[in-house]
Amino acid sequence: MRFEYFRQLLNFYAKDKSVDSPVLESQTRKGQQTRRTILDAAVLRFARSGYRSTSVADIARDAGVGGTIAFAYFKNKEALFLAAVDQDVAAHIQEGLAFVTDSQSSRKQPEADWQQRLFFTLVATAEQHPLSRRLLAGLEPEATDRVLEIPALKELRAACAHRLRAEQASGTVRADVDPLVMANGIVAIMLALLMSVVQLGSTATTGYATEVAAVFAAALRPTSPRD
Repeated sequence: MRFEYFRQLLNFYAKDKSVDSPVLESQTRKGQQTRRTILDAAVLRFARSGYRSTSVADIARDAGVGGTIAFAYFKNKEALFLAAVDQDVAAHIQEGLAFVTDSQSSRKQPEADWQQRLFFTLVATAEQHPLSRRLLAGLEPEATDRVLEIPALKELRAACAHRLRAEQASGTVRADVDPLVMANGIVAIMLALLMSVVQLGSTATTGYATEVAAVFAAALRPTSPRD
């Protein structure tokens, strides 16, 4: 009888959207927090041990929840892994995105160097995003396609294209290039450089940053009458 009472009560609240239910709101917040805790633990565990050597029970233990609680939020281990990848890679990309879209930074920094500064921002913050770093190291090849299609990466491409359009309007970037195509190329080069840094070490690759910036400048800067 008691179970039937609670079932009817929950159905009532679900049907009547106007009813304010502090209890249900509290449960929702608690559920969201539990999901975040599990996801944060998954990022660290997958980064440390890899997909194959990690179990959902390991992650639940790290998160301090019961062994089956994770399955209330994630269908299986693969779903949890992909959610962890999305979270950590997106957070890493946001570090660079914040720089590209920062209007104050845009005014202070010369147009020619924002691509180089974007690269160094992503390199400098890689250690703070261990699962993203693991993927850049090529240790989870099955997830590569997922990373390339992550919404945050699309947002970074769009932000780069927006900035290039603004620079075209100000006359600092060639008017005859497609901003979206160039933005896609810039992001692709950034990813390749990041993978090189992670896999070969910063001393082996960051020394070429000036040369890469020169290539960007040569491709983007307006041609003078003499050229």
